[in-house]
This record gives sequence, C-alpha cells and structure tokens, in this order.
Amino acid sequence: MIDAYLRALEMILDPYVLLTIFAASIFGLVIGCIPGLTATMAIALFVPITFYMDPIPAVGAIVALSAMAIFSGDIPGCLLRIPGTPASAAYVDDAYQMMRKGQAETALGICLVFSVLGGLFGTAVMMAASPAIAEFALSFGSVEFFWMATLGLIAAAFIGSGHPLKGAIALIIGLSLSLIGMNNPTGLPRFTFGSQDLLSGISLIPAMVGMFAVSELIRYMAGSQRQAKIPKLQLGSIYKGMWGLMRKYPGHTIRGSILGTIIGIQPGSGADMASWMAYAAAKKTSKQPEAFGTGHPEGLIAAGAANNASLAGAWIPALVFGIPGDSVTAIAIGVLMMKGMDPGPAIFLKAPENIYAIFLIFVLANLLMLPLGWAMIKASTRVLSIPKNILMPIILLMAIIGAYAANNTFFDVLIMLVFGVFAFILEENDFPVAPVLLGIILGPMMEDSFVSSMIKSDGSLIGLIDRPIAAVLAVCTATLVAWVGINGIKDFTRAKRARIA
Repeated sequence: MIDAYLRALEMILDPYVLLTIFAASIFGLVIGCIPGLTATMAIALFVPITFYMDPIPAVGAIVALSAMAIFSGDIPGCLLRIPGTPASAAYVDDAYQMMRKGQAETALGICLVFSVLGGLFGTAVMMAASPAIAEFALSFGSVEFFWMATLGLIAAAFIGSGHPLKGAIALIIGLSLSLIGMNNPTGLPRFTFGSQDLLSGISLIPAMVGMFAVSELIRYMAGSQRQAKIPKLQLGSIYKGMWGLMRKYPGHTIRGSILGTIIGIQPGSGADMASWMAYAAAKKTSKQPEAFGTGHPEGLIAAGAANNASLAGAWIPALVFGIPGDSVTAIAIGVLMMKGMDPGPAIFLKAPENIYAIFLIFVLANLLMLPLGWAMIKASTRVLSIPKNILMPIILLMAIIGAYAANNTFFDVLIMLVFGVFAFILEENDFPVAPVLLGIILGPMMEDSFVSSMIKSDGSLIGLIDRPIAAVLAVCTATLVAWVGINGIKDFTRAKRARIA
C-alpha cells in the first residue's frame, strides 16, 4: 500500500496535473459564486475538456472543481443572501444576518475553514474505510431511502423553521410542487395542464434562483431594503477567531462532518440534503435554537462541514461499486469509464495507485481551498461597493443566465420569476421558503421509494419497518415528531397561562 501511495504521489506532483487542478479550482470558484450555476453544471461544462486529458488530471479536475464550487456558493449567500449553489441554501439566512451585523469576516471564515475541515474528514473516511462503508450503503433499499427522505423533510419543516406550523405548510407546498410532471412511478403526466414544458417537472435550479435571488430583488424594489445600511467590510484576516470557534463548537464540527459523510454515501442524497440535515441537527442540539436564522455561527459550522464531507462520501460507492452518490459522481463515473478506469472492487487490485491518487487529490483540493478561497472572498466582497441600482440589474442578469442555462429554455426563466414572486409573498407573511425547496428536492425520492416499498411488500405497511435499518430510521422519525408535538403542547400551554395571568 505504501508503494502504491508513493506512486500515486508521484503522479499528482506532475506539473501538468497540478496546473490542471489549479485551473479547475479557479473555474469552480467562479462558477460556484454565480447564483444558479451549480457544481454539477460546472462539471458538465468541463467534461468535454477532459476528452483530451489523461485519466488522473481529468478526474483530479472534477474533484477540485466540485469541492471549490460547493464552498464558493457560500460567498454570495453571505454577501447578498443569494446562495450560489443549492447546498448553501440551508444556512444562507444565518450567513447573511452575520454580514448585516458586521460579522462578514467571521461568517466567510467559517464557511471556508469548516468546509476544509469537513472535506478532509470525509476524505479520511474515504481513504480508511471505502470498501466496508460502501458495502453497508448497498444494504439500503427503497424502504431505507423512504425513511431517510421523510426524516430530512420533517427535520427541515419542524426543526429548521422557527414556526413549525408554517414550516409544515411550506413543506406541503413543496411536496405538492414535486408532484408536477412525469417524474413519478407511473410515468403519467400529473398537474401539467397540457403544458409540454411541465412534463419534466419543476426544475430545481430556476426554482432555487427565483426563491433566493428574484425574491431579494423584489424586496429591494418594494423598498424594504432600499435604505438598508450595508456594514463596511474589513477582511484583513478571515481566519481570525476560527481556532476559538473550533474549540467552542467541536461537537457541531464533528457531527456535521460525520453526518455529511454518511449522507453522501447514500446514493442520490448529495451535499444539498447533507447541509439541510446537519443544520437541523445543529439547531436541535443547540442551547440557543431560537438564535438560528438570526446570524448564529453554529448552523454555519455544522452545515459547512457537512457540505464538503458529503462530496468525499459520495465517491465511496462510486469508486468501489460504480454507484454514483450524487450527480457529480454520476458524471465522474462516465469520465472514469471513458478513461478505462472502470469503477468497482477490481480497480483496487488492478491499478491501486490510480485510486490512491484520487484520494490524495481530495486532500490537495481541500488544502488548496484555503488560499484560493481567501483570494476569491477578497475579490467577491468588492461587489458591495457597487451601488444597489447598478448591482441589482447585474444580479438579475446573472440569475436569468443561470436559470436559462439549466435546460436552455426560456420557460425556466418564467419559472424563476414565478417562484421569486411566490417566495417574496411567503417571506412577507413569515413563512419559510427553505421547506418548499427541500420538498421539491426530496419529494420524488420519497414517492418513488414509498411506491417501490409497497410493491415489494404487496401493499403491506409492515414492509416499511421489517428491516433493521428501516426500523431504526422509523423510530428516529417518530421520536422527532413526538418531540416536536410535546414541545408544541408545552409552548401552547405556557402561552395560554401567560394570557390568563
């Protein structure tokens, strides 16, 4: 193994490989920072270039690009309340409110440093236990995926929201929107009203850009933020205070990294779900849950670590069994096969140095994120010096480009505008928009898994809990619902007594 790692190290220290990784990192940082242009989209744009590369630089570019893009999405979320990627949406309110309080340096430092820590943790797990963990992930069937989706949705609606009832209503809206189109077990059109453009359902990217970018533009036009004073940023050292936060919140860092890695291993989950669940778990275990969403660092620490940890986790089933953990690794598998590196257990025997080279590239990409991320933050903060009446049209133009680029159709631009108005109305009435987005993301997974489980069990609901892992997840879900219900009754009783007094 040591010899294989030495050969792998020699491979990635080649100047051409290092230059490729550096160029891909810059590209990922820029794309991730533009709202609507996701890591998956960046990789899809980069794949044609890999046709002319050797296997290691090609795969290394994808690894570095995805890691940088996931982090970079935090920057516009903090500065403008517009997440650059869906994975940044879970904690965008906390990051933005910290910026409004004059703590942008701390918020951006957290996003960068804890993304690196989470990425290194996930990489360490991938290097140490890839075969065993991938084998465990294969034991997950449709029943387990159903409970995972259900648990994530309930956590987002009840825990991730300050108003559980309004969060539940927003979640139901998101789940209802996920029913649109033909992406269902029956393959029949639903709620399309004869529109050909709705046959594929609601596109996530235009919806996300609309809810977080266009709604902010509408809020500015409505005047609620026209006179808002943006604090002057002093970003001399974004690393200041990070060691203190590591010592103060070690549990959130470790928990977010572990949760992100585990969720990343589950095929189809990805960084989006990891960040939502890590944020919800941080709020549940926090001594100050009421501070979440108002500019509190705990959620940023947990979800930021989970984001990049999930990237490494998703590569475990991809490399060992050829099962993509997310859309990024789905593209990566295609590149591996194109380069003659067919994923599977045999790859560890035939060419272990290639796999170990990928492991080392993960380490290099996360370490490279520290200087390059710092440089990107320094460059990005200058947008705040641009007058709002100039900046907002530029943001709208980028949002339109991002929405259109998702499927190269103007219908997605219309979707973006509709969701922007809808999100503005929701937020003006204190309804959270995050559960709507999560419902759209996880709704299809939840439905497909439930239908598949019912087919396997001949319609018996016992089939949902007759497997050990499924039973544990079901108990966790029921416990969460009971906990929320008990707390709701206590709050109602307390409020009633206060009114009587």
